[in-house]
Amino acid sequence: MKLHIFAAAAAAAIAVAPVQGQEPAPEYDIVIRGGRVLDGAGNPWVSADVAIKDGRIARIGKVSGKGRQEVDARGRYVSPGWIDMMDQSGRVLRTNGIAENKLRTGVTTLIAGEGGTPVPADQVAAYFKELETKGIAVNFGTYYSPTQARREVLGDAAGAPTPEQMLQIKARVRTAMNAGTLGLATALIYPPGSFQSTDELVEIVRTAAPCNAIYATHMRDESEGLLDGVKEAIAIGERAGVKVEIFHLKAAWAPKFGQLMPQAVKLIADARARGVDVAADMYLYPFAGTGLEIIAPNWVYEKGFAEAVKLLNDPAQRAKMKRDIAAGPQPGWTNMVVSAGGWDKIVLGNAHNPRWDKYRFQSLAAIARAEKADPADIAWDIMLAALPKRAVALYFMMDERDIETALKQPWVSIGSDAGAAEVFGQIDGLGLPHPRAYGNAARTIAEYVKRRPVLTLEDAVRKMTSWPAHRMGLTDRGVLREGLRADVTIFDYDKLDDRAAFNQPTVSPVGIDDVIVNGQLVLAGGKVTGARPGSVLKGACAAPGAQLK
Repeated sequence: MKLHIFAAAAAAAIAVAPVQGQEPAPEYDIVIRGGRVLDGAGNPWVSADVAIKDGRIARIGKVSGKGRQEVDARGRYVSPGWIDMMDQSGRVLRTNGIAENKLRTGVTTLIAGEGGTPVPADQVAAYFKELETKGIAVNFGTYYSPTQARREVLGDAAGAPTPEQMLQIKARVRTAMNAGTLGLATALIYPPGSFQSTDELVEIVRTAAPCNAIYATHMRDESEGLLDGVKEAIAIGERAGVKVEIFHLKAAWAPKFGQLMPQAVKLIADARARGVDVAADMYLYPFAGTGLEIIAPNWVYEKGFAEAVKLLNDPAQRAKMKRDIAAGPQPGWTNMVVSAGGWDKIVLGNAHNPRWDKYRFQSLAAIARAEKADPADIAWDIMLAALPKRAVALYFMMDERDIETALKQPWVSIGSDAGAAEVFGQIDGLGLPHPRAYGNAARTIAEYVKRRPVLTLEDAVRKMTSWPAHRMGLTDRGVLREGLRADVTIFDYDKLDDRAAFNQPTVSPVGIDDVIVNGQLVLAGGKVTGARPGSVLKGACAAPGAQLK
């Protein structure tokens, strides 16, 4: 075992070395010995020790003083802790703050909130306090969503807010920003978010501009209309005066694999050239994961979800939906069947129902053949049978050429679009059996540095450390520098491998055995320590005197 502990109170799972004679008290809490230190800023590694005291990096170089705990990192790399720029753990951390599947993939900081916070705006401050009181093993920050505010004020049906309703929405935004949320996030592909216009979003997002906020978005279209989606995201940020983060950048349109992504990259690069602070994150798999409800056209949801269920149970309405799917792309709706290239590219992930569970990891086309039914009917039957849970699927709708094109961009960071698992070894809090929950961060190096030379090791680490920290305004972490927060991931490059796959999604990577959060070991010698040193990371308007009025 590579870790030696000199205090009798150390965790029993870790090997303890006896104190010799009357040796002086350890000078540091932890000393990491002899590793190849990557600072996270993209520089080549240097051979050095790293000493940690009181939650911060105390010294990098030759460290003569002893640590209360000593980690032998010879032959391994020592990097800043990895940051997940699109996490989905907001709910799960309330019941299980360990986030073991995240720790085992080297992640120390989670940025969540695509769908907003798991509580209303006026409860966000109490929610943060709850996480801090119960304790979390990772650092955690979150966005608030204009869509959740809209849902509280208007419900989940289509329609524009009245001036009075807009005032209520913006009041909720101010409350959430003052509580410490990092910005505002939308998921415009899903109703009721899809019913929000660009002008409506600009007005709402502008409210958060004084907080140095980010507008983060699952764009309105990531398929045939990808370029329009990118343009809208840029326009919202530019008009509202905020930074823009494009969630899980992808070109999910099979008919134009290899063509749309270079154009999307140029749009973002051009916007940056004229001064728009826009960037993106991505997960590194050629398939997405989301609910089966998205297969139905958006008009089905215009009167709210309860009415949509009635329509989905009506054979005549289903016939109309099927005609829309067959007709191809339509304004304001992503036709996921056409985007993926057909029903054989949509694989059942989690049916939440014994009737359909036997078909897990089979395509809707194969299930339809087995059931002698239309694949659209299969999708909606599974969806309805799962209620009130959400039946989910994997959509094989991306191409590796496009993944590589996006990943090479210096402004792209890494985000899993997955949550912590409430029970380690089971699927994540979204109920989605996608390997990104267990493998995404490790895959960045294992696949795109080791197996194919898309990135250098230094740049892969930068994309998970200093760049996202800089992007999010986390000035006290993200690089290994004396005085900064001691979030550290130690990995064995030769052994590092992401092992999760779409049909085995809950297998953890190998090669990551020691992880430190705020100066405490949370993963030591391959074992979770149970420590919960994580912090809630708050936005600028949570600071005293910075409150929005």
